[in-house]
Amino acid sequence: MKALRIIVWLLVAVLFGATGWLVFGGRLPFMENASVAASDIGGPFSLVDMNGRPVTDQTFAGRPHVIFFGYTHCPDVCPTTLGEYAALKEQLGPDAGKVDLLFVTVDPERDTPDVLKDYLSSFGDIVLGLSGSREQVDAAIKTFRVYARKVPGTDGDYGMDHTASSFMFDADGRFRGTIAYMEEQDAALKKLKTLISGS
Repeated sequence: MKALRIIVWLLVAVLFGATGWLVFGGRLPFMENASVAASDIGGPFSLVDMNGRPVTDQTFAGRPHVIFFGYTHCPDVCPTTLGEYAALKEQLGPDAGKVDLLFVTVDPERDTPDVLKDYLSSFGDIVLGLSGSREQVDAAIKTFRVYARKVPGTDGDYGMDHTASSFMFDADGRFRGTIAYMEEQDAALKKLKTLISGS
């Protein structure tokens, strides 16, 4: 049943993602300034995971991890990325448990830990959701040099433009590159295997 839900998410997300990609001329969603140095990406943060437990950057010390910033009301980029993560985890086989996949919300007002937990359950037990206060999330956004901006909608609703790439960090917390939105699966899998091996 979970596999079916992931497939449905992917089909819907790819449709919306392709439309958005055309509308925004290949710049959906907006990316951080390309001039930012690799050494400037990442650092200390303090958030709350989807189980209500406080977490910091030290919580994931000693293990390679991938961090993606998004939100649960995202119509395209986030479900597509999470669906791809589910597929990548399956392809990693026994090595799947050697890397942590983290989903940090850019919309903590709506994405409480309980909301994150329910949303991420649709993609299987593969990603740990992180939220926190607005101040905590904004600090993490700044630390990781992520772009995130509220976009007003209709009837008081809103969306969030946000960086689409996922950030890879080795066991020592050093930034090791990105996985692009809708990156070719073989290339993404190779990056994860390299991250896990530490080579």
